[in-house]
Amino acid sequence: MNFWNAFEQFFKHKQLRMFEKFLGLRQLFPEEFDPSRVRRILIVRQHDQLGDFLLSTPVFRAVRNRFPSAYIAVVARKYTAALAQNNEFINTVIPFYEHGTDWRLKSWRYFRQQIRAGYDLTIVLNTVSHSLTSDLIARFSNAPYVLGPEHLPFSGTQTNFFYNLISPYRDGRINQSERNLDIVRYIGADTDDAGENITLLQSEKEWANEHLRSMGWDGMRKLVAVHPGAGKIPNRWPVENFVAVAEKLVEEKNVQIFLTWGPAEEELGARFSSLAKFHIISTTEKNIRRFAALLASADLLLCNDTGVMHVGAAVGTPLVAVFGPTDPEQWKPVGERIIAVRSKDGVCSSISPDGVFKEAFGLLE
Repeated sequence: MNFWNAFEQFFKHKQLRMFEKFLGLRQLFPEEFDPSRVRRILIVRQHDQLGDFLLSTPVFRAVRNRFPSAYIAVVARKYTAALAQNNEFINTVIPFYEHGTDWRLKSWRYFRQQIRAGYDLTIVLNTVSHSLTSDLIARFSNAPYVLGPEHLPFSGTQTNFFYNLISPYRDGRINQSERNLDIVRYIGADTDDAGENITLLQSEKEWANEHLRSMGWDGMRKLVAVHPGAGKIPNRWPVENFVAVAEKLVEEKNVQIFLTWGPAEEELGARFSSLAKFHIISTTEKNIRRFAALLASADLLLCNDTGVMHVGAAVGTPLVAVFGPTDPEQWKPVGERIIAVRSKDGVCSSISPDGVFKEAFGLLE
């Protein structure tokens, strides 16, 4: 844990109760919110992993629907910020560096200038966890309206006092995209499409097609991307099961298999390759936007419950994802051609390849 993270954890659990009385904003209610005053909006979601961030992207669409002429900026962690670039619903992305050693005087000045750029409304998207850093960014923006959720107040505090518009929290097993949308629904922002979004440039799509052809894709057969990895070990379906499904798809649908794996997952890629009795093409593309473009070229993605699942969903690729202990009702991307397969005991290895094959076969029809 770096210095700032250690400080944040200490401060929000031990010291914030002393500041609530002095720093707390007067709570406003929806009828006191004047949307005609909102011309510049800052959305803060800088503390999350890849999947969590992409689950929040439907908010961009909802806010744009509510404020079609507004300037909308998004603060995102440097790694996830790349996926928000060129997003059709926002104007700019402000990267936030996770580690203090990554900051330079120039980048700090730029960041400070961007978040102090006269915003009328700042929105903090805290859902699973509550980031003090996000709240401080919101306060530093000096926006007259600061919107955030009521849940997960800091230890010893009565309310989430950094916000003056506080959205209610619904109990129950709610999808995380809906959790994010609930925050902005408090001010009348909504969308009929709760799907995740990455906006790819035409040049990125063309690069992906050319790259896949250079690796051996003939362009005529359907392409199935297979990603057997996951950062959390309990979320990994056995590699041999992925091989079994891929083999049946090759035999019965004449598809080509495109294998991917992430950092520190080389052994999964090597095992898949050693077990496969069919031709595969593979990549370890590290540029996240190029990787997204490669997935967008696929006709189907087979994967575990991991960040890659959300990338595939966000570029519109139909997918079948194997879920282990995580509840797909809360964490599966929203979409008709996105299927989660989960066993009753929540153990990945309990899931039969036959069930996954059936779902994959159906999506390729």
